[in-house]
Amino acid sequence: MTDGADTPLFQRGDVVFGDDPFNGENAGRPWVILSNHEGRPFHGDQYIALTLTSKSWMEGLIEIPDAAWIRGGTPDESRIVPWGVQSVDATDIDFWQGRLASELVDKAVAELVGELKR
Repeated sequence: MTDGADTPLFQRGDVVFGDDPFNGENAGRPWVILSNHEGRPFHGDQYIALTLTSKSWMEGLIEIPDAAWIRGGTPDESRIVPWGVQSVDATDIDFWQGRLASELVDKAVAELVGELKR
């Protein structure tokens, strides 16, 4: 994350907490930022992200080992949902929670691509 003049600019691997379109207007959840390409439309305004969940019963979730957190973390043990892709608007992000190692983010992107090819 970088602090801009008006709003922070989130980077690939940042985990943010924001609105949850799956659970209603007042619900929130953590998201891992996958893309924020400078020079693309909506740079800094919209982010491609994957949802995180504390559920463990679903198959195909990506575990987040403690060592994968470069900074920060989540209050509950969380996993990445590789099929839970969303365009997250910057105004829907409440706060930054941490940053994940690029190797784990790369794995999540590869799993997302695999899901899209099914």
